[in-house]
Amino acid sequence: MSKFDAVFVGLTILDIAGRPVQAIPQGGNVAFIEQIRLNPAGTAAGANINAAKLGIRTAAVACLGDDEKGDLIQNSYRRLGIDLSLLQFSPQRETSATILPIRPNGERPALHYRGASDDLFVSEAQFDAVLDCRYLHHGGSGLLAAMDGGQSAVLLAAAKARGIVTSFDLIAPGPDTLALLRPLLPHVDWFMPSLEEAAAISGLSDPEAIAAFFFDLGAGNCIFKDGERGSWLFQSGQPGQRIPAWQVVVQDTTGCGDGYCGGFIAALVRGLEPAAACRVASAVAALVATGLGSDAGVVDWDHTEAFMAETPLLG
Repeated sequence: MSKFDAVFVGLTILDIAGRPVQAIPQGGNVAFIEQIRLNPAGTAAGANINAAKLGIRTAAVACLGDDEKGDLIQNSYRRLGIDLSLLQFSPQRETSATILPIRPNGERPALHYRGASDDLFVSEAQFDAVLDCRYLHHGGSGLLAAMDGGQSAVLLAAAKARGIVTSFDLIAPGPDTLALLRPLLPHVDWFMPSLEEAAAISGLSDPEAIAAFFFDLGAGNCIFKDGERGSWLFQSGQPGQRIPAWQVVVQDTTGCGDGYCGGFIAALVRGLEPAAACRVASAVAALVATGLGSDAGVVDWDHTEAFMAETPLLG
């Protein structure tokens, strides 16, 4: 039996979020807001905290600074039962962090410090410990300088060779993203970007055509997250399915996509089929949107099931 149900590798940030922020005060003036929250976030951490809340055994593979921000992330992980034994610490950089002034409509402009996540490096000597799991989620390529040199592909290939189910999400795609993805995708069972990100990378607009583009690059299956329009599930050789979103009052969209990934992985671990897992994932994303931060609104598996039973779908 594997030590962990799922291991989450990659971008790990401390988010400092405040809401609602209509404007930054001029000069040295002060504006009063309703809430400020600090929580782990990022493409790996945001998925991990939500998966852990849903009751599966998880571990974090991340690089933090030896600072108060890193301490806050570790304390949050301890409270959630996330294993810390695979964490790394940078001797030269502070913990990655983002300041998020959340607008009244839930939009989230960001001020980001890249920090220690760029120093994360999982060597072959660490593979036995990191890959003692059933599922491996990798997140944040493009903001993981040391891993982006080719080691992410080596890690994912090793996971696949051991029969581990792999999933992958990215953040802030740019002109170099497609080149980063080419060696990774043949080792990815579940490619899980937003539809907007996938369209920007592929240069296409139709979800089915976008999925075909990434299948040609080697992805096993594709899920495209599409905000209030729900998500798209494309399994190789099967017709695509649109998964509707759940109807909620949105407070903050920070971490909704990461929550989706965590919910999907937790549901797969619990034995759900992919379409049912996507519905759980959509519910987790909706719950995250109801509050401030990457895990707001998510309590546990039973609470999520009750939410799904009581909440109408959009569209």
